[in-house]
Amino acid sequence: MAQVRVAVHSTDPMGYVGLSYFLKARPEVQVVEKDGMTPPDVIVFSTERLTSEAMGWLRQTSADRRVPIVLMATALTDAPLLAVVECGVVAILPRTAVTGEQLVDSIQAAANGSGVMPRDVLGKLLKRVEMLQRDVLAPNGLNAAGLAPREVDVLRLIAEGWATDEIAKELRYSERTVKNVIHHVTNRLNLRNRAHAVAYAMRAGVI
Repeated sequence: MAQVRVAVHSTDPMGYVGLSYFLKARPEVQVVEKDGMTPPDVIVFSTERLTSEAMGWLRQTSADRRVPIVLMATALTDAPLLAVVECGVVAILPRTAVTGEQLVDSIQAAANGSGVMPRDVLGKLLKRVEMLQRDVLAPNGLNAAGLAPREVDVLRLIAEGWATDEIAKELRYSERTVKNVIHHVTNRLNLRNRAHAVAYAMRAGVI
């Protein structure tokens, strides 16, 4: 298996030194600079608490370059979990209890597109998602992907190769309505065209 390129960031200078020293000794990873010539596959971010400064760093990092982040934190009781996930965090580890093997396993999982969450953190995250769905999305007729049911229906038929007139007949819409649905989806979600909209819906798991 190829080495995973890892960039290290820590709110504690000594934590940065310790993490870098440990990871440099591991054959599974290659430590690189976050903004160096060789881009990282994964970023490991270590912090005591998710302060406003730490959240600001996560948001900026996410805006600059979408790289999966392994977060090591001590206190997560009041963490804004949805905001953390939106910033690209795919793994959360207890900073004071994580082992070296768990850290490396989480880095490899992140590089492969998987995630690692402690059971209690995952439970809280699922409750936040449920609350978001119940209180925000559902009242507006949207699902977690930000798509309304009729938008999902149209995109599913496009994915199956149906033409606009065929979709209109199948769903008992006018062709203009079908075109408007596609237009609204692409504009609202900043998608390039109908193929991009279909790809978005497929990645979101709604079709």
